[in-house]
Amino acid sequence: MAKEGTKLSRAQWGSRFGFLMAMLGAMVGAGNIWRFPYIVGQEGGGAFILAYLVLLVSIAIPGLIAEVALGRFAGRGVVGAFRKILDTQWGVGLGIVVMMVNIILMSYYSAVVGWTLYYALHAVQFTFTSESFAPAAFWEAFQSSPVRTVSMQTLVMVLVAIVLYLGIRRGVERLVVYAVPGLILALVAITIRALTLPGAAKGLVFTFEVEWSALAQGDTWITALGQALFSTGLGWGLALTIGSYLPEYDDTPIGGGVFTVMGNSSVGLLSAFAIFPIVFAFDIDPASGSDLTFVSLPQVFPQMVGGGVWALLFFVGFFLAAFTSAVLVAEVSTTTLTEETGWSREKTVFGVCGLIWLLGLPSAVSGSVLGFLDFVFGNFGLPLATLAIMGAIGWILTPEKLRVLEVNRGSGLYVGPRWNLIVQYLVPLVMVGIVVNYAVTNFGSPRMIGGVAIFVLFPVIGTLLARILSDRHSLV
Repeated sequence: MAKEGTKLSRAQWGSRFGFLMAMLGAMVGAGNIWRFPYIVGQEGGGAFILAYLVLLVSIAIPGLIAEVALGRFAGRGVVGAFRKILDTQWGVGLGIVVMMVNIILMSYYSAVVGWTLYYALHAVQFTFTSESFAPAAFWEAFQSSPVRTVSMQTLVMVLVAIVLYLGIRRGVERLVVYAVPGLILALVAITIRALTLPGAAKGLVFTFEVEWSALAQGDTWITALGQALFSTGLGWGLALTIGSYLPEYDDTPIGGGVFTVMGNSSVGLLSAFAIFPIVFAFDIDPASGSDLTFVSLPQVFPQMVGGGVWALLFFVGFFLAAFTSAVLVAEVSTTTLTEETGWSREKTVFGVCGLIWLLGLPSAVSGSVLGFLDFVFGNFGLPLATLAIMGAIGWILTPEKLRVLEVNRGSGLYVGPRWNLIVQYLVPLVMVGIVVNYAVTNFGSPRMIGGVAIFVLFPVIGTLLARILSDRHSLV
């Protein structure tokens, strides 16, 4: 264990491109290619997209700039960052809360990544264009087989462990600099093909046409806000951890936040442009929900010229998006525990991935467990983590100090003092609003009780673990 005050030698990104691809790879995942299109379909298209883009610019960009800058300022993972700016047991405990939320998020997300891997493997075998292929039966057979779902989740975590074991430059950076551009090229190719289909124009109309009355409805903005936060990963510790590997004098915190949100929204829109022209060309209900990607869409590939190739591009691209996010989410805990325990990175990787795999087994076996955890942590756990990070920046470190020391230092762009108000007041108020909204609308339900329990118990557990960690430090 390093003595207090000793600055450990840490890995750094090999290039600015590697850092930006890591940011984009962390944020672009199943939320963009699976969740975004079906939410757009359910919410009526253009009005939802407009609300989503407004929230990305007004909340996600300022928040991500702050989180990246905090990571570079601290030069540590989430717990080390909290210790640097708030060296108390409850302060360190909040950093542990962020890590705990990340681990449980990754546990059920690993099952979803397993779905994408299963479909990618079958796309390689051209299953989706075989004469016997039946989309609904194929999906139900997979979901009802614990052997298949657990096998896919297990294989995903093995692959994640291999990438993390190789380290930041040889593993994570090498993955993202190829996988992220590959994903974008695949989506561009599918979009071009989709736009050439007869009837594709209806899909574009659905995507772009704004029903202005929908913007006056609170549900549109609440749903768009949830999607914006889910797809950018604001406050999860992702941007903080990735930013902590920036060189000390790199000028990319502003660019990292802006580029990530622009890239994230672009991939989401590309997914919509790829999917909705196909949906309308083949007369599929755009509001078919979460089945849109795994049931509705696969039925059109046999009807397309070269359908096997398009299915291959789509599902391999889908897997790459989900997998890069999984690697970066797991990196948050790997970085933090390596620093805080003194374990080797290799030992920490196996410990973190093993724990995630074990916690993810119930979600791999049961869709209802996955759905419950997704709701509870998406609407209570993640806002808690975001509140912890933005609260620490806004009220302990202060946005003004971070803006002067990190955000504007060496940057070609300038962030003015209005940014302080967004980070200090707007983002935390939005997080509180999300929690209150879902607590009220689900009052008395198991999901509401579970969410409130997380909100109350996780800070207590985090503080207790911080005390144990403090005792360990004092003995070294």
